[in-house]
Amino acid sequence: MEKIKQQKRLIMVIISAIILGVIVLVNVASETWGEKEWESVKDIFVRLVKTIAFAVGCVMVENLILFIMGAFHPKNHRAQTLMSLFGSLLKYVMAIVIICGALLFFGVNVTGVIATVGVVALVIGFSAESLIEDMITGLFMMLENQYNVGDILEVGGFRGTVTSIGIRTTCITDPGGNIKIINNSQMKNILNHSDRVSRAFCEIAIPYQTDLEKLESQIPAMCEEIYNNHTDKMKAIPVYLGVSALADSAIVLKFICDVQEADIYAVCRILNHDILLGFRKLGVECPFPQLDVHSS
Repeated sequence: MEKIKQQKRLIMVIISAIILGVIVLVNVASETWGEKEWESVKDIFVRLVKTIAFAVGCVMVENLILFIMGAFHPKNHRAQTLMSLFGSLLKYVMAIVIICGALLFFGVNVTGVIATVGVVALVIGFSAESLIEDMITGLFMMLENQYNVGDILEVGGFRGTVTSIGIRTTCITDPGGNIKIINNSQMKNILNHSDRVSRAFCEIAIPYQTDLEKLESQIPAMCEEIYNNHTDKMKAIPVYLGVSALADSAIVLKFICDVQEADIYAVCRILNHDILLGFRKLGVECPFPQLDVHSS
């Protein structure tokens, strides 16, 4: 995904440079017009060309900065967050610069406009309370370092990885690739799973006929073997907790393992797979529900 974004930014820089070059050539050619009847048309045309050239130049600079930033891949989540926020802020700044530049080219007093806009923004601010709340919440979130890009969060039952943080919104992507965009003011009751070591759980059933004491004496060696085969995913040797439940047709045993939050589901699958195969090597099969029918 990030590679595709980088390619799009590079293409935008190239296209903007080409458009800018064409506009400059047209602007130079327009200087050769000499007829008086074309003076007014020429003046408007030149102003319009300069405005477009300025806008294209700003877009080119924006995409160039984003492209250069995208070339860096910091592992620190805090650095990724600051880069994401800067990219979001850059878009708003460039939009304001383009608008002010266009007004200047058409002879509008930007200072007066800014003063007027300030009053209008104040009025709008009271009516667009949620917009202001999103921005202020985003600012405090950044200062307090509540979460960063790359952290795994759970918000309102939705669990995923933070892919980008903007001035107004935060994007979270779940393991299935679904993206949820949440306003910063709605980021409440957050569970940040990245701040601590997580634990993967596994429950597996064995028949009641199994010699439990003998099996429990063999489990530590089996767990150590599982850990040695998956040191890239597991942070410690899986631990056997004991009998979790006495079900209708089986004894349920419980295991846990310390993992990184990003690997929790993968390790759950590994534990289910390897413990099942390990039990089979020890001569223990998983039971299945049975029904005894007695005839009189």
